[in-house]
Amino acid sequence: MTKTRAFLKWAGGKYGLVDNINRRLPAGRTLVEPFVGAGSVFLNSNFDAYVLADINADLINLYQLLKTRPDAFVREAAGLFTAANNEKTVYYGLRAEFNQETESFRRALLFLYLNRHGYNGLCRYNRKGGFNVPFGAYKKPYFPEKELWFFAEKAQKATFVCQGYDQVFASAEPDQVFYCDPPYAPLSSTASFTTYAANGFTLDDQAILARLARETAARGVPVLISNHDIPLTRELYRDASLDVVAVKRTISRHGHNRQKVNELLALFAPKAGEE
Repeated sequence: MTKTRAFLKWAGGKYGLVDNINRRLPAGRTLVEPFVGAGSVFLNSNFDAYVLADINADLINLYQLLKTRPDAFVREAAGLFTAANNEKTVYYGLRAEFNQETESFRRALLFLYLNRHGYNGLCRYNRKGGFNVPFGAYKKPYFPEKELWFFAEKAQKATFVCQGYDQVFASAEPDQVFYCDPPYAPLSSTASFTTYAANGFTLDDQAILARLARETAARGVPVLISNHDIPLTRELYRDASLDVVAVKRTISRHGHNRQKVNELLALFAPKAGEE
């Protein structure tokens, strides 16, 4: 199968791992993703239906508009990808506009623009909820027209919800399969712990997610989780069947200090008689 890229740049995107994930996803009618992010697993899997959730309201708003008004959205978005708009002062002007904007369609257009023109495709907000990613200074930001259309067509099978992972698990139903791609556990107690807390996903959340996965599997709904392969995650996922996937990702800003970190895929499967 030809793989399809997401139209958003996204830290921790799963494009490179989708084959490994698909091999381990159990059969079911509906795939549920409590942390959909850029949607690489959604785009490269084949379920009858999808429930795609994220706590980022801008992300879910963009996906819903692309599902319901793709023609207008793609046409208007293309107009933002001009050489004139790939300037530092223009970027900061549009970023300020985005932070004041309350109209959902315009806000979604600006969200895509900021994603493709901002530094490293990061998605980051300050404590007041203002988007604060600096200008990316790319030669010519790519307008992902083909990827937008692919997403819009496949989105007809999807329901998008802006909810926390605990709410999504509370709605689990038979014939669903869960795939969870949470913000990854820090590699050590000092490794950018503050970014995890600011991100809103703490070590407590890592433990709660593992418990919900275990309880949901006990009710007959399988759950696959990806995370760093570290002692903490092995302990949290001790009731799951674990697979290690070697990845090339390097986690450090300092080139000389880069370590390769393997990916852990933990499958919480219903035991015989529970399905």
